[in-house]
Amino acid sequence: MTGTGAGGEPIRVLVVEDDPVAADAHALYVSRVPGFEVAGVAHSRAEAGRALDKLAVDLILLDFYLPDGHGLALVRALRAAGHTTDVFAVTSARDLAVVREGISLGVVQHVLKPFTFPTLRDRLQRYAQFRMTTACEGAEAGSQAEVDRALAALRPPGRITLPKGLSAPTLESVTTALRAADGEGLTASAAAERVGVNRITARRYLEYLVGTGQAERTPHYGQVGRPELYYRWRG
Repeated sequence: MTGTGAGGEPIRVLVVEDDPVAADAHALYVSRVPGFEVAGVAHSRAEAGRALDKLAVDLILLDFYLPDGHGLALVRALRAAGHTTDVFAVTSARDLAVVREGISLGVVQHVLKPFTFPTLRDRLQRYAQFRMTTACEGAEAGSQAEVDRALAALRPPGRITLPKGLSAPTLESVTTALRAADGEGLTASAAAERVGVNRITARRYLEYLVGTGQAERTPHYGQVGRPELYYRWRG
């Protein structure tokens, strides 16, 4: 599934995120999904507003906690000004009242941090499918089933299946620890200590992230003995 905007052009995405490391990671994720391209990156509400005045944007990846105001305040201002650009909330906000308000303002997806590349890729691909389904100008749904199918494109079919023995909460904790380590990386022992599991368990999760392309593994050679493996988040 590839995304397309008007006239078959890529879907242009504005990343709004105050953390420069996270902003770079989100922009890289977007660029890795066929049919999507990064229109720009903004680190504040004001910067996002200026970018939207100058750039053609189809979708906003929006963090809610910005240094100069809540992300939903930006969405309210956009709607008041007549902007209909779709929005993905990409945030750590778990308050369901905030989620409900976002939906009322046209937030079409709510992606909780931290998340992995496959999670965002899935949401973007579903969004592209939704756009294709509803793109025909003047087209009408012939039945309730057609309306339901169009809306269902935005919803994942269920939980992402992990290999046997791996759990989503622990994977999230290991992912968070690895991302926090930045370029320094972590050994399995260090990851185990940060997450609160044993080294063998931590290594299984780290190897899973390597296998899915989200982390990389490099040996570190000391003076004696076998090299120690360091895991780094690829972003």
